[in-house]
Amino acid sequence: MSETRPAQAATSTAEARRGRLYAGTSGFAYPSWVPRFYAPGRASRKLLSAYAARLPAVELNNTFYRRPDPETVARWRALTPPGFRFCPKAQKSATWRVWRPDAVQEAMLWLTEAVQPFGEQLGCVLLSTPGTQERDDAALARLLDARLLNGRPVGPPMALALQHPSWAADEVHDLLRLHEVALVATDWDDADEPDLRRIGRFIYLRLRRSSYSAADLERWVRRLEPFLADGLDAFVFFRHDSDGQSALRAEALLARAREVMGS
Repeated sequence: MSETRPAQAATSTAEARRGRLYAGTSGFAYPSWVPRFYAPGRASRKLLSAYAARLPAVELNNTFYRRPDPETVARWRALTPPGFRFCPKAQKSATWRVWRPDAVQEAMLWLTEAVQPFGEQLGCVLLSTPGTQERDDAALARLLDARLLNGRPVGPPMALALQHPSWAADEVHDLLRLHEVALVATDWDDADEPDLRRIGRFIYLRLRRSSYSAADLERWVRRLEPFLADGLDAFVFFRHDSDGQSALRAEALLARAREVMGS
């Protein structure tokens, strides 16, 4: 496939303000995606520019293990068009510290400073709770209050992945909605498809199954369409794989969305 066609988020021209569909994968620096997604002979330092020519967003995995330095972020931004969006995953240490009463303020400040170099190309920060973290309304309130200034949410847009089943409660959703934090929906193998809820200022969906058929992608486009029509952006990321098939699925999702939206 061509790597020169500019990647665009799927939108419709039928409405003055529809949401944008930003589809991509978790990570991009996979030489094993040659030749299925990347052209043979492409240097590792040029993988991001090739990725951004075909997909409009990426979920950054490496930020989970190391805080991105400003020089690296500047290089990433230089390799991508202005409309491209980065969604860095919060560093592992911060994932634990935000739940500690004595560390939440410092952790949230640290997260905010870490993503500032992304500027307008920041989609959102993905903060994933440990799978063993059970529902704790007081801790969640502390975390969300740490983002307030004069009673209003400030700082980078945030998507929160609450992995333990105990978090699935209307009271939790109401609290997230009040603080304009998106709830991550994750589609796993051997599990029912997750609900999509309008909670934050955008939708965040992680498609983690090992395979998706054309019918599966069609169904997800149809499920996302009402939110996009209502003006919400949607970030949708397929899991990384060994051969680049996930990136091709992201392209197929965008293509089908454009057909559905008539753009």
